[in-house]
Amino acid sequence: MEFKDYYKTLGVPKTATEKEIKQAFRKLARKLHPDVNPGDKTAEAKFKEVNEAYEVLGDPEKRKKYDELGANWRMYEQAGAQGGANPFAGSWNVGGTGGGGFRGMTQEEMEELFGDSNPFSDFFTTFFGGGTGGAQREPRGAGRVRQRPGRDIENEIELPLEDAYRGSTHRLSLRHDGHARSVDVRIPAGVIDGSRVRISGEGEQGQGGAAAGDLYLRVRLAPHPVFELKGRDLYTKVLVPVMTAVLGGEASVMTLSGKPARLRIPPLTQNGQIFRLKGYGMPTVGKPEDKADLYARIEVQLPADLSTEERELWEALRKASGDAAKGHSAA
Repeated sequence: MEFKDYYKTLGVPKTATEKEIKQAFRKLARKLHPDVNPGDKTAEAKFKEVNEAYEVLGDPEKRKKYDELGANWRMYEQAGAQGGANPFAGSWNVGGTGGGGFRGMTQEEMEELFGDSNPFSDFFTTFFGGGTGGAQREPRGAGRVRQRPGRDIENEIELPLEDAYRGSTHRLSLRHDGHARSVDVRIPAGVIDGSRVRISGEGEQGQGGAAAGDLYLRVRLAPHPVFELKGRDLYTKVLVPVMTAVLGGEASVMTLSGKPARLRIPPLTQNGQIFRLKGYGMPTVGKPEDKADLYARIEVQLPADLSTEERELWEALRKASGDAAKGHSAA
């Protein structure tokens, strides 16, 4: 049996404090966790070693006994070779809490994660599991179905801008383990591109009675022929007759609510000028009364045809403004 140097596994000296041991374990556990390294058997093996090391060094009682064993390792090895009793038998205690308020994984959690009957080394099992070297034990959880929570699922849903503005209900067809069923999903008002809507318990089914995962719908907004969304503000174009742009007046601006808003056009409004209509943009999710703004870009509409009377009036206006047509010679 090989002696396990748990200090070396965590990369700390034997004089390390509880805080230093905890910090070392946390750093290595995050780096080597199977969720971060899917399918990496090397990282999986190192993760087990790191967890086992912290199971001992993170508990002051276990660490003390481990330090005593380290100094007398040869004594135990010789006793075992001569058929003698384990000189340290009965002095070890299995726990799962660790020290310093930050614990490693329990044996049951390790078995759940890796599917092994005993994820700890023979060294650990002998001294901290109450066993006798190669003694075998019944796997924890034998005779029952191992519980495993279902995974979360993420799908994309395309929404018209009007549905995102008002909120809407959509019927989705979901398929789990070959079984299809329908579920009504409520989309809250105010979602925008990239928003995620959580539907609890509609993800992958759990095993052994464990809870199902959740379904997340990632929102993608369909292009709109009239409005453009930037953040939560809406942008649109407003056609204004040239006479209104010059002399001033009012224009009707379509909004996503379906009700037009009145926009005051000041005299001499320029083509491309932008006006803000406060509170006509997208609402905030969960706060439908809190709306962003609508920006209207003016497009001055020139007449497509003139009657004889209208043409005479435009000619009179041109003369009055001193902008009569003049001939220009080429340079």
